[in-house]
Formats: sequence, C-alpha cells, structure tokens
Amino acid sequence: MQRTLIILKPDCIQRHLVGRVIQRFEEKGLSIAAMKLMHIPRGLAEEHYAPHKGKPFYPGLIDYVTSGPVVVIVLQGNRSIEIARTLMGKTFGYEAAPGTIRGDFGASRSYNLVHGSDSPESAETEIALYFSGDELVDYSPAGAEWVFPKNDD
Repeated sequence: MQRTLIILKPDCIQRHLVGRVIQRFEEKGLSIAAMKLMHIPRGLAEEHYAPHKGKPFYPGLIDYVTSGPVVVIVLQGNRSIEIARTLMGKTFGYEAAPGTIRGDFGASRSYNLVHGSDSPESAETEIALYFSGDELVDYSPAGAEWVFPKNDD
C-alpha cells in the first residue's frame, strides 16, 4: 500500500473547500491514514520546500504556505501518488483540466489549493516531516477489494 502526503493549503481552507477536496480523494478509493489542522512554522516550510530554494518563486511560496492554517493528510492506496496528482491537476489552476481539483476550483498562478508528493521518495520524506510513525493508522476499509483488487498492482 503506497502513501502520499497531501496539504490543503491556506486558500483551500479560507475558501471552505476542505470537505469537497477530501471527498474527491475518498471517492477515488484512497483512504486517510493521518490528518491534522495546523499552521506550518516557517522553518518547517523551508525544510519541506528546500529543493526549490533559490528559485524565484521560493520566497512567495514560503510566505503563502505559512500565511494561514492548512490541513495535512496522509492518503494511502495502490498508486496513491499518481492518483492524487491526477486528481489535483496541473499546478496553475488556469491550466488545469476541468474535473481536477485545481481545474474546478483554481484560477491563480500563486494560489494552487493543494500540495501532493511527487514520488515515493518525496512522500516518505514529507510524511516524516509532519507525522510521527505512531500517528499513521494502517487499516483496510470495508469494500477496499472492490477498488484495488489484489492482482491489480
């Protein structure tokens, strides 16, 4: 079972889209393994986005993700990273396809509603930044076999 980190960013919270966004992930068959509401401290944001340090958008990104509360989620399911990224859509809302989270709710270049890990390696690193091992709940939802058959890896 693969896991991925999702962050519902301050604009998602302020626009009251949390439930609708989580619903899309759950309807696709992904399960919540951990979730919390928090303010990301500046140091943690800088550590999380360290690969982007020095890029022109970095200072604004750090200001943005620390500007208000976020919901941090660990989702799990077969191919959860690929599924979550497909559901999120392209980074800029005005480029994202209708039917995706950013395509349906986003229009900005700066405010893109949601973060999702882009690889198994980044997911592992990012999850460890926000959650301790004992905060992750491992379970099989009822009916999971109808979403992810055992021979469908």
